[in-house]
Amino acid sequence: MTTTATAPPFAGYHHASITVRDVSASEAWYCQVLGLVRAFVEPHTDETGYAVAMTRPGTHFFLGINHHEAADKTPFDARRTGLDHLAFALSSRDELEGWVEHLDALGVHHDPIVERPGTLGLVAFRDPDGVALELIWTGK
Repeated sequence: MTTTATAPPFAGYHHASITVRDVSASEAWYCQVLGLVRAFVEPHTDETGYAVAMTRPGTHFFLGINHHEAADKTPFDARRTGLDHLAFALSSRDELEGWVEHLDALGVHHDPIVERPGTLGLVAFRDPDGVALELIWTGK
């Protein structure tokens, strides 16, 4: 597969949206753990349900957490077709250490830091539904 210059432009990332089993519990978790706040609630137009749009103040990051009445309520599994994980970019290796301390203080289970010295560091963890999340720093 080759890259083509004929694809129309886009301005960048706008938002990600995930379906959760318990919107209230997930909203509280994302507030406490990632520092997100509710921006607004949006009803779904084609079924019973709604999305809580969350943002990180001072950033262009938005995450939708969705309630679908007909959701199967099974925990997340990256082996199913669809989302594999969400990764959040960090500016420095020191920020990665700060996040590990933050997760530890909140009792959020996470994997040890995976590192390629000087070029990459990441820590993986999961939200209450098992959605795989990463905090990643790339750079020198």
